[in-house]
Amino acid sequence: MATHLDDGPRAPWWIRRPELVNRLAYAAAGLVFAGQVVALVGRDADRRVVLSVLLAGAGTVLSWWRPWAGLAVTSAASFAVTAVGNDPLSVWMTAVLVLFSVVFRGLPAPAATALVAVFFLGAFMTVGGFRGGAVVGAAALFSAIAGGAGGAAARIQGEQWWMLAERAARALATREAEATRRVSEERLRIARDLHDVIGHQVAMLSMHLGAAEIGLPDDAAASRRALDSARSSARTVITETQRILVLLRRGDDTALDETRRPTPSLSGLGGLIASFESIGLKVDPDIGVPAGRVEPGVGVTVFRVVQEALTNAHRHGDGSVRVVVREHDRRLRVSVENRATPGSDTGGGLGLIGMRERVESSNGQLSIDRADGWFRVRAEFVPAGEVIV
Repeated sequence: MATHLDDGPRAPWWIRRPELVNRLAYAAAGLVFAGQVVALVGRDADRRVVLSVLLAGAGTVLSWWRPWAGLAVTSAASFAVTAVGNDPLSVWMTAVLVLFSVVFRGLPAPAATALVAVFFLGAFMTVGGFRGGAVVGAAALFSAIAGGAGGAAARIQGEQWWMLAERAARALATREAEATRRVSEERLRIARDLHDVIGHQVAMLSMHLGAAEIGLPDDAAASRRALDSARSSARTVITETQRILVLLRRGDDTALDETRRPTPSLSGLGGLIASFESIGLKVDPDIGVPAGRVEPGVGVTVFRVVQEALTNAHRHGDGSVRVVVREHDRRLRVSVENRATPGSDTGGGLGLIGMRERVESSNGQLSIDRADGWFRVRAEFVPAGEVIV
């Protein structure tokens, strides 16, 4: 019987140790053979009977290395035992056990079963003279069928178990690869947004430095050199961020129209909400933070958090969602709530992993919970240099 571990069901022992099954079958055949030999010696049986039984034992040993030949010899021994007038029951049992083992190891069940059945019925119907009647004949036939069918059933079940285990392993590997790919794509998008924000801010810095340099008096050579060095550093920052982004985008198949889209910000939340409403989602927005009062990087993160939360609400919600973006005690708070449909799995999506990384990279904190039929995504951001307590 299968036992269960933390990582799933475990294969039964006879599937994990097929060689042990074969050894047990041969051990049982050996016990039957030994018992028959002892019985023959005890009653001083005819030498021909002893030789016939020994033939069955030799066939059993041979079948370990040569399955077809050994099975044929063991089955033929039943014919020999019947021919000399002895009860072939023990030889039948030995042949059936050998049949089970060789079929379990891979011999085709119909052919192997037919071979044993031919010898059993042939001995019974010819040299046996139909001793015992039709009942004994039927028992001989069905014992052969049982041995072949049992070996085939055990082998097929073992093969199906390992096939299912291999499929499960492939599915797990595929799921992990998909998770890695999705997270990598989200990180790349974060890098792309960060590049746009940094590029804009550094460009503005360089422009202001240039204006300051123009306004310097003629005798401020040292200040002019310092400002020129600062402008050079600003250009270096832009160049390096572009170089890093090129490395991150290597192999990226992002569509050209997506790369040309403007950097997301709080000012784009209205258009984002409108796009979801156009596909049937009922949104109740409460956006009350002017875009100019939020750092550009935080604005990008807020946009992406709302975007991912609305996507989850559309996929797993009842069609309505409330979005709140407000400032409270100098902290920007984002809340997206919707009723989740029964049975939906809204808390384990790969997009939520990227959402959490975004929030934490923007000096924020994210909480996701599902209670009382509601799915809630909350994010809180503080000004740079402060921490959430």
